[in-house]
Order: sequence, then C-alpha cells, then structure tokens
Amino acid sequence: MEELRVKIKDLVFQINQSILDLKIIGKEKKLEDLSQQMSVADFWHNQDQAKAVSTVASQLEQDINNWRNLEEQIKNLDNLSQDPQAEELLGDLNQDFENIKNIFEKLSEQLLFKDKYDHLPAIVTIKAGAGGDDAQDWAQMLERMYLRFAEQNNWTVKYLSRSPGAEAGIKSATFKVSGPQVYGYLKNEKGVHRLVRLSPFDADQARHTSFAMVEVLPELTETGIDIKEGELKVDTFRASGHGGQSVNTTDSAVRLTHLPTGLTAVCQNERSQLQNKKQALAYLKSKLQRYHEVEQDDEKKALKGEYTEAAWGNQIRSYVLHPYKMVKDHRTNYESDNPQRVLDGGIIDFIQAKLKEGATKN
Repeated sequence: MEELRVKIKDLVFQINQSILDLKIIGKEKKLEDLSQQMSVADFWHNQDQAKAVSTVASQLEQDINNWRNLEEQIKNLDNLSQDPQAEELLGDLNQDFENIKNIFEKLSEQLLFKDKYDHLPAIVTIKAGAGGDDAQDWAQMLERMYLRFAEQNNWTVKYLSRSPGAEAGIKSATFKVSGPQVYGYLKNEKGVHRLVRLSPFDADQARHTSFAMVEVLPELTETGIDIKEGELKVDTFRASGHGGQSVNTTDSAVRLTHLPTGLTAVCQNERSQLQNKKQALAYLKSKLQRYHEVEQDDEKKALKGEYTEAAWGNQIRSYVLHPYKMVKDHRTNYESDNPQRVLDGGIIDFIQAKLKEGATKN
C-alpha cells in the first residue's frame, strides 16, 4: 500500500506542475474575457470573427475542464489512499491510479505544443514531384494518409483546391484541417516524402522511386497583413476535381498572386467565385504572414513553390515497399516496419518522435 501512496504523491506533483506549465489559470482568465465578448448583443454581426472566437473559447473550455477534472480525481484518490481502511481497496485504488495516469499521459502531449500557432487549423498542400503517373499516384497516397489521420482524430477537412493527374493520382491538393492542436501535430510533416516500390505503371514492374512535397501552414484569421491595390493579380478558371459537376460549369475557381513576393493561393471548391476569392485571400494572407516571419531562405522558397527539388537527397521521410518494407524519418531516425499501417494514417508515432525531439532541444 505504501508503494501506491508514493506513486500517487508523485503523480499529484506531476499534474500540479503541468497545470502550472500550461498556464491553466491564465487560460481561465482568457476564457472569462472571451465569454464576456460573446455575451455582447452584436457579437454575431461579424460571423467569421465570431466563429473564430467561439472556436478558441470552446477549445480553452475543454482544456481547462480536462485538467481541473484530472486534478480533482488525483486529489480524491490521494485522500482515499490515506484512509486506514484503504488496504481493503488496494485493487480498486491501483486501477483508479492507472486510469488517471493514462489520462495524464494523453493530456501531457499538450506540453509539446508551445509554438504560438500550434493551436490553429492547418492548411496542407501536397504536390507531386517529377515522375509522371508514379509521382502523381504517390501524391494521392499521401493525401489519403493525411485524410485517414484526420479522420482518426475526428478532425474536419475542407478542400480549397485539387488538381487530378492526367492518368492517375493528383498533381496537387490543398485542404484545411481543423481541430484541437492541428497545426502543432502537422507542422513537421512539411518537406519531401520519398516512395520506393514496384511501379504499377511500368509494364516490366520495375522498381521506381517517387517524390512528393508537403507544405503545411497555420490558418491565420487575423494576420495584420494589408495587401495594397495593385499588388494582387486575380485569375479565374474552371474548377476541377472535388466539388461536384456543378462547380465545373463556370469559371468559379480563383488564383491569387501577390506580385511583390510571387506567392500564390488557389481556391476552387466553393460554389461561387466570390466565396473562392475570399478563401484564397485568407490562404494568401497566411502565406504572407509566415513568409515575413521566417528567416531561412529555403522556407521562403517553399512558400513560393520554389523549394529544393522534390528529389533524391532532400527527403524528410522514406516509405519503402520493395525490396523490403520500412518507413524511416531521416530527421529523428524513427522507423516502422509496417508501411501499410503508416499509409492508412498511422503516423502519430512519427509525429510524436519529432515533437519530443523539438521539446528536448528547447
């Protein structure tokens, strides 16, 4: 019994320390301020801003409740363990301790999300590298992998644009993923992804290596970015891919180009040209904000679509299906011998390995 009491005391300390590290008291104050904003009569006059505030408030409330409930549970367990009759309940107390510990370990992932944009939705773009059908098929496999991962986490996905390949796969796709800490989870997926397999498009079934580029940006609702008149080029064209046939009947798709930087943003999945332009402008402002913040030339080139060629030597992760089976992250050296599980959305271990590496460096 004494051993369990010591473990409970240790967990009490860890939970209290995490509540301090996560600034839960500060979050409670922020939630109170947001609740006051939401109670104002004209709060919903600006629906976009109101939705953004409501989303932040909802996530804050969930975080606060999770940690305060955990704090209450471990406090009650600590009190129970001190009872003179606790020895008779040892089995139940051990089970309660394990349950609380498991919840704590899950919630502790939040400590890995310290960057200012980690709580935001993510805008993910996948682009096929050189290599025709094989590369475009690989880009679609990556698209499916991220959609499966989003589904497993109950995140919502909304397409901004999608360009199918001529014979197979996709040339590119851009979609927004929304949910708790989405950008924090997906931000390290940006870079070149490499596939080695027997090509289904080669009559001789030869081994092929394909590449695709993944770009991940936070969706910034308030950027402070002001695009001056004359800095923006607007092109319209007929939409294709996701959205249904009715989307394809008019030139509703919009491509925006910021002339001073060369940054572009495309949206084709809304019903009207006006809606597409609004979504594309928000996407472009997120790109511009990130462009002005980063110092590395490589990342600026990536935002403009000029990143180091999606080819050999630049990959962050390799997916090998032949002659052996392995997925390896070249930044952390984390490996899996089950590529199918990874391609079915099982990428959380790779993501956590990279997040933990970043946390130890900080």
